[in-house]
Amino acid sequence: MIKTIGIGNDHTGIALKQAISDYLSQQGYTIINYGVDQLVKDDNYPEIAYPLSVDVSNGKLDGGILICGTGIGMSLSANKVKGIRAVVVSEPYSAKMARIHNNANILCFGARVVGVEVAKMIVDHWLHHEFEGGRHQKRIDMITSIEQGSFGSNHH
Repeated sequence: MIKTIGIGNDHTGIALKQAISDYLSQQGYTIINYGVDQLVKDDNYPEIAYPLSVDVSNGKLDGGILICGTGIGMSLSANKVKGIRAVVVSEPYSAKMARIHNNANILCFGARVVGVEVAKMIVDHWLHHEFEGGRHQKRIDMITSIEQGSFGSNHH
């Protein structure tokens, strides 16, 4: 169950981050801000994604949301941290599937791609679904073995 959420953003996602933070706070989630709050164009998304991702990986956060122009740079950075399964989504169905099949622990989207209301729907679908486990757990285990460098030749 996700209760404490880190939310990070670069300069392109300030307004969307605030709208999503307010939306989630009103629903009782604890929100920890990892993003920028002022328009400074020399911010770098890896510097925002990394500490949030580490805190998700080590359990200080139950999940994370990262926002940049497209969500792509944030997801690439987040996925370099062991234990992170960050996904970029632009619509609610993919957010749901990312949770129930992939147990995604960080949600990324682009402030230049989705508006506030679509972003709220995306977040709702990600938060209100649980990982199904079962056959999907085997795949998560395989992803983890890739991450640990132990994915052997017995996996084709």
